[in-house]
Amino acid sequence: MNGEISLLGSLVIFILAVLVGFEVISKVPATLHTPLMSGANSIHGIVLIGGMIIAAFANDLLGYILAFVAVAFGAMNVVGGYVVTDRMLQMFRKKPTTKDSGKEA
Repeated sequence: MNGEISLLGSLVIFILAVLVGFEVISKVPATLHTPLMSGANSIHGIVLIGGMIIAAFANDLLGYILAFVAVAFGAMNVVGGYVVTDRMLQMFRKKPTTKDSGKEA
């Protein structure tokens, strides 16, 4: 095996990650889900780095496809996290008011 992870080992790691992720997310109350996820989505820049590493070591069509999918999904997740955060912060901004409303000069 020379330091490589087998396909079965990779599938086990993936399944465990899915189960742990589901368990963690299901314990978050609904009122905290959006703020936590918007911050956590920006951390998915790690997925972008992983996709770039896959692309650097890719030597066949499957590797290139996996790299493209990883980078595309990672980028969408990062951008989505910032969009959600911006929308949440807009809820706390004061709406502009006009001081001259109802008055005539």
